[in-house]
Amino acid sequence: MSTQEQSATAATPETRSPDVVVVGAGTAGCYAAATVAREGHDAVILERKSEEEAGHIACGDALKGADAFPESIPKSKIEPAFTNTGVDHGRFEIPQEDTVLEIPVPGELAVIDRWEYGKLLIEGADEAGADIHYDTVVQDVTQADDGQVTGVTAMRKGEPLEYEADIVIDAAGSLSVLQDHVDFSGSTFDTNVDYTHFCSAYREIVHVDEPVEWSDALVFKPTERAAGYLWYFPRTETEINAGLGFQMTEEPMELVEDLKRDLENRAEFDGAEVEDKLGAALPTRRPYDSAVHPGYMAVGDAAGHVNPTTGGGIAGAAYAGKYAAEQAIEAVETGDCGEATLWEYNQQVMEHFGARYAALDVYNILSTAVDVDDLMGLLAAMPGDKLAEALYSGSTDIGTKLKAEALFKSRGHWGTIWNLYQTKRRADDLLDHYENYPSHPGALGSWQDRRDDLMDAVYETTGADPKY
Repeated sequence: MSTQEQSATAATPETRSPDVVVVGAGTAGCYAAATVAREGHDAVILERKSEEEAGHIACGDALKGADAFPESIPKSKIEPAFTNTGVDHGRFEIPQEDTVLEIPVPGELAVIDRWEYGKLLIEGADEAGADIHYDTVVQDVTQADDGQVTGVTAMRKGEPLEYEADIVIDAAGSLSVLQDHVDFSGSTFDTNVDYTHFCSAYREIVHVDEPVEWSDALVFKPTERAAGYLWYFPRTETEINAGLGFQMTEEPMELVEDLKRDLENRAEFDGAEVEDKLGAALPTRRPYDSAVHPGYMAVGDAAGHVNPTTGGGIAGAAYAGKYAAEQAIEAVETGDCGEATLWEYNQQVMEHFGARYAALDVYNILSTAVDVDDLMGLLAAMPGDKLAEALYSGSTDIGTKLKAEALFKSRGHWGTIWNLYQTKRRADDLLDHYENYPSHPGALGSWQDRRDDLMDAVYETTGADPKY
């Protein structure tokens, strides 16, 4: 064989043809692949990290909704990574007021070892029958003339690869590069995505000699900016996930130095040892209006499936993976991979958690406009149990509870109380609208028009700059 023939042969990519290709071995990707595989279809996960590093993801390690996971990877499989199931409330440290506010949080909470959890997830997907291809960096997507996504191209240790598939599930995380390569012009897929919809975060795993006194709490502390906060989440009594994040609408913070400074000023971290350091971008935005395109779905962080006030989204990502996989299975079995076939995935996400997350985004928007000292002063004046009750009960209760129960104590913050009350009303209006998410792609445009009118009211109430 000539040198030219050898070069041509070497450049010819190896081709695989599974039913479904999943890009990314995080929570959403593993649950998607496991769900497809358990139904007897071929599912391949493409993971850019090595087998040793896979599952190692920057995360706060806190998990709300720890009681329920899809059965394709049962909770019993990942439960060994739940290192602290004794957390039951939030502890808000308010240095501006020299006080600490304890707020009960309903539902099951846990703090996990994220890397161990990631490894167990991958094991679970493998046991369900999915193939995991490590060291595989996806470089591009392939599309047919009609715009349908038909697969991806990738490199593994210098070797080109091509994966042909009925469905590509994008679980590649925040600011997914796959979305830069897909031509979405023929569908309703949400392309209104900007870097300001994300936060930049950094965390360390810190070991201390003596048990911390707040091992049953998720600790939050505001930074000097309204759009930034520190967290201390206890994996165990002596192993703490310590981190810091800020909204990308703000000027960049010196994350490492700011976290180091706060650690040095806390007596419980005197002489502490740092085991692990990681940074990441996390979505702090509403879910994508639509995360489907012919032959393609986005899940988890790649579709904004997070609580926008914290960037957390493990439980939501698991169910997003399940719902996407169910529609992928229907597409494979019917031979119809069009947008209408995949649309029910959007509906399931909005019905389960997407509508609630979209409403919570209103408070994220408020945080970019409110005076942090005024807000912290108000929180310090509120009884924690009453504030928790107001936040988690019906919408009509928040105004009377915040005003009647602590009216005298909150003197000087009545303007902020009124702003919060009005913001809650706007969030409720938005929630009602999201609960009427359209049943087919053709109705999305009119639904978006009404949603955008509601968002204009949000910006008017909060005084914040438009986010979308």
